[in-house]
Amino acid sequence: MLPRAAPFWRRIAALIYDLLVLMAIWMVTAALILLAFQGEVDVARQPPLYHVLLQAALFVVTALYFVVSWRKGGQTIGMRAWRVRIVDANGHSPDFPRALLRFVCALLSLLLLGAGFIYCLFDGERRAWHDVMAKTRMVV
Repeated sequence: MLPRAAPFWRRIAALIYDLLVLMAIWMVTAALILLAFQGEVDVARQPPLYHVLLQAALFVVTALYFVVSWRKGGQTIGMRAWRVRIVDANGHSPDFPRALLRFVCALLSLLLLGAGFIYCLFDGERRAWHDVMAKTRMVV
């Protein structure tokens, strides 16, 4: 018997929880980048290198948080709290390429004003666009 698909509200609740975790990770990342610049960055006039490094580092740690979590057990911290997980067609945690594809497609879903997430309200299997593209499901 297949596990049941996660409802939309659980997806959103897990995402909000994960945003709290990510904010802590982003603060540590920003502090490390600032430390690399010896704390001498004028917030009003950031050097271009600082700005690019900070944005790249924040993107990388965000991607690592989701991709590694999905790969290792199919759950982020927020997903554990709300008892949902990501599975592939065989019911296993997605492999690295599938988890990375899911992350990239989820970003695109967000850039399109969340349309990819809202799609799960209309999909019979409650899949978001990134689930469809990566051939994954979020289950309870």
